[in-house]
Amino acid sequence: MIRIITKKCVSFMQKEVVLCVAVLCAAISFFFSPPRKEVLSYIDWNTLALLFALMAVMKGFQQAGLFGYLGSRLLKRTKSTKTMLLVLVFLPFVFSMVITNDVSLITFVPFSLIVLRMADMERYAVLLVVLQTAAANLGSMLTPMGNPQNLYLYAQSEMNFFAFCGLMLPYVAISGICLAALVFFRKSSGIKPVNVSVPFRGIRSIAVYAAGFVLCLLALFDLIPPLAAAGVIAAFFFITDRKLLASLDYALLGTFIAFFLFIGNIAGIESFTSFLSTALHGYVVPVSVLASQIISNVPAALLLSGFTTQWSGLIVGCNLGGLGTLIASMASLISYKAISKEHPGERKRYFFWFTLCNIGLLLVLLLFYFLWGTIS
Repeated sequence: MIRIITKKCVSFMQKEVVLCVAVLCAAISFFFSPPRKEVLSYIDWNTLALLFALMAVMKGFQQAGLFGYLGSRLLKRTKSTKTMLLVLVFLPFVFSMVITNDVSLITFVPFSLIVLRMADMERYAVLLVVLQTAAANLGSMLTPMGNPQNLYLYAQSEMNFFAFCGLMLPYVAISGICLAALVFFRKSSGIKPVNVSVPFRGIRSIAVYAAGFVLCLLALFDLIPPLAAAGVIAAFFFITDRKLLASLDYALLGTFIAFFLFIGNIAGIESFTSFLSTALHGYVVPVSVLASQIISNVPAALLLSGFTTQWSGLIVGCNLGGLGTLIASMASLISYKAISKEHPGERKRYFFWFTLCNIGLLLVLLLFYFLWGTIS
């Protein structure tokens, strides 16, 4: 019995490394800052509520087959390998702006691998998934709902929605140009249009989830309380689809809670606060990018937000920080797992090209950041 429990615990820790590290950090921080009455006030409940609501609604859209259906309709018009690759790369790039980077990868990477198999183009699998992963992380930079750290930083900064999008738009535009260039450099050949059959539940289901998404947008724009929106959506899925509710990424929510507690506790340690504040002063973007390479960009955003009010720099740095190492953005692990499962012999090759592509794109965007700062 003990052996089975130990095995399950080890398996859980291997699967949810970030959550376990976050909980450990939070637990250790209580030794330096004993629990106080206001400990629950450290947690940003509105951000958690909105994140939960968006995850549930996007899971609904995904299970309804909406994104795969739209992708399959676009693919019917493709007549060359270059066009097909462009469509498959820019599907996660565009959709991640609304449905988050991880949902777009969960949806389009398996879908694309099926398409390549049907079109007898599996030789492009590594290239395509590398570019799709970069595309999802880059496209998601544009909007607050594009990824979890954006949602959190948007709420903390109290920035206007259009100001947020305007801040990230130049980086997303350059990213799109770079991705298109990487595809155009490939030799193209003619193919027959690919017809992929994707299960689609129909307009009625989509309309219901669309109503939930509208609730999320109303909460995002502070027109209704995020907790109210989350409550309505949770109640709806509890009645209609408990399996969907149970399948959500609660580990991500747990990671947020643990880091909120950690940050709240260490904020009272003057020496640590002084050190981080000094390190961040004038170097928010480089520090955010570097921290993201080590602990990934969501924890980096949560950690660093407690020690600086330079929100624009933190937003840019944590978004660019999603490029680079495989763990810089936890969403990237979704693609790696897909390649490992479908093409286990390509793991080393994938890791090499993933790292090369991500570092190259990161250097381009960092160069633009420094040039843009000089001009403006």
